[in-house]
Amino acid sequence: MCGILGVVSTTAVNQLLYDGLQVLQHRGQDAAGIATEDEGRFHMHKGSGMVRDVFRTRNMRNLTGCWGIGHCRYPTAGSAYNAAEAQPFYVNSPFGLMLAHNGNLINADQLKHDMFLQDLRHINTNSDSEVLLNVLAHELQEASTKYQVDAETIFKAVAGVQRRVKGAYAVVAMIAGYGLLAFRDPYGIRPLVIGKNETSEGTEYLVASESVAIDTLGFKFLRDVEPGEAVLINRQGRFLSRQCAERTMLAPCMFEYVYLARPDSLMDGVSVYETRVKMGEFLADKIRHTMPHLAIDLVIPIPDSSRPSAMELATRLGLPYREGFVKNRYIGRTFIMPGQSVRKKSVRQKLNAIAQEFRGKNVLLVDDSIVRGTTSQEIILMAREAGAKKVYFASASPPVRFPNVYGIDMPTRAELIAAFRDDDEICREIGADALIYQDLDALCAAVRAINPAIAHFDTSCFDGKYITGDVSPEYLASVEDARDRNSRAGIDDGDSGQLDLNLIPAND
Repeated sequence: MCGILGVVSTTAVNQLLYDGLQVLQHRGQDAAGIATEDEGRFHMHKGSGMVRDVFRTRNMRNLTGCWGIGHCRYPTAGSAYNAAEAQPFYVNSPFGLMLAHNGNLINADQLKHDMFLQDLRHINTNSDSEVLLNVLAHELQEASTKYQVDAETIFKAVAGVQRRVKGAYAVVAMIAGYGLLAFRDPYGIRPLVIGKNETSEGTEYLVASESVAIDTLGFKFLRDVEPGEAVLINRQGRFLSRQCAERTMLAPCMFEYVYLARPDSLMDGVSVYETRVKMGEFLADKIRHTMPHLAIDLVIPIPDSSRPSAMELATRLGLPYREGFVKNRYIGRTFIMPGQSVRKKSVRQKLNAIAQEFRGKNVLLVDDSIVRGTTSQEIILMAREAGAKKVYFASASPPVRFPNVYGIDMPTRAELIAAFRDDDEICREIGADALIYQDLDALCAAVRAINPAIAHFDTSCFDGKYITGDVSPEYLASVEDARDRNSRAGIDDGDSGQLDLNLIPAND
C-alpha cells in the first residue's frame, strides 16, 4: 500500500507532485520522494517521514522541470524500512530511468538471483522496487537497437517485464529522452488511474494510485489503466497505450475498498464511498436475520473509514447514529505501525471516547475490519471505561485469516487474530458481548452493486485464494521468517535519513 504519482505538465511540476502526494499520504507514511527532469537531467529528493516533513523550500527549488514522479511509502512483506529504500529509484543504463512502485513482487529473490548471474545487474537494497526497476532496464536494453528509445521499444520492454515479474504492481517511471511510463500488473490488483487537463499551452496528464489526486489537482478523470496495460506519455503530451500482457484478468484487491483507499476515490469504475455504504446495508441485513435479540441503543463508528458503513447500518436498522470517538489526526494509522506494543499504545493517543454517548447504553461499534485485534480490544475497553453496559462489535469485512502478499502489511498468520480462532473465540479475545462479521459473498456483492462488470476480486486475506495462482507455502514461510528475523534483530522503521540527488545525468 504505497501511493504513486506521475505528471506531465506544461508548467513547473514540483508543486503538483507535492500536493498530489499530500492527498495520497494515507497510502504510506514512512517515506516520500519526488523526481523531476529538466534540460536532460534528473533531480530527486527523498527521505523518511511524512510528505510535509521530507520536503523543504530548498528541496522544492531544486526539483525543476515540467514532468516527474512521486511516491509515498510504507514497508511490506516483512521488510524493515531504511532511508536507502525510499523511492523513486534510479539507474543510468541503458537510458536513465526513475521508477516508483506500489505493490509487492513475490518472485523478487529469484529475479535478483537471475539478474546477478545473467543480466549482470547489481541490486543495492532489499526493496523489490529496485528489482523491478532493473528488470525494466534490462528489458529495455534487450528490446532496443543501437540504444535508441521509441514507443515500440518501450512497449516491448514492458511486455518482457510482464512475463518475468510475478505479484502485484502499479508503476510510474521516467525514461530519459522520452517521457512518462505507467503500467499495471495483469490482474490489476493495485489501482492506477489516469487524469487529463487541457490548457492553453497544451494537454497535461496525470497518473495516480487514486482518483482523489486527479480531483484535487484540477485534472479530469479519464479512465483506469487496464490490467496488463502500459501507458506512455512523452514530454510534449502525446498519449499512447498498449496491452502488454499475454493474459489478463481484472481482479482488484478487495481491501482497497474496505480500508485502504480514500472514500472520495473512484477505482475500476467503483466509488469507494458507495461501496462502503453498501457494506453497511448488507451488514445490517445480517444483524437483522442472525442477531435480532441484540438490544442495541445506538451505533457508533470507529473513525474514519467505517463511517459510511455505520451510518447506513444505523439507517437500515432504525437506530440512532452517534459519533462516540474523537480522533487525533496527528497520530499515524495504527494499521501500518511496526510493532504490537507501539500499535497498542497509539490507540489511546489516536482515539478518545465521548463518555456521554456510552454511559449506561448498549452500543454497537462498527469498524471496517479486524486484522490483528489489538485496536478492537483497546477500543472495546475504552467503551466500557466510558460507561457502556454492553459493547457489540461489527466488522464491515469478513475475518482476515490469511496473509496478504500483494502489498499490504499483514504478512504472517501468527499476527492475525482470526487465523486460528472461530468467531466466538475472537469475540472473547477482543472482549465484546457479541461479534458480527460481514460475509465474503456479501462483501463482493457490495462492490459489484456499484460495478457489475467486475467478475473477480483478490480476496486472499479472507479466503486464502491467491489470485495470481503462484503463491507457494514456501514463499509464505519465507516471508514469515524474514519478518521474525527483523523483529528479533530489533530493526527499527524510524531511520530519519534523507537523500538529495540533483543534476543526475538523465542519459548516461
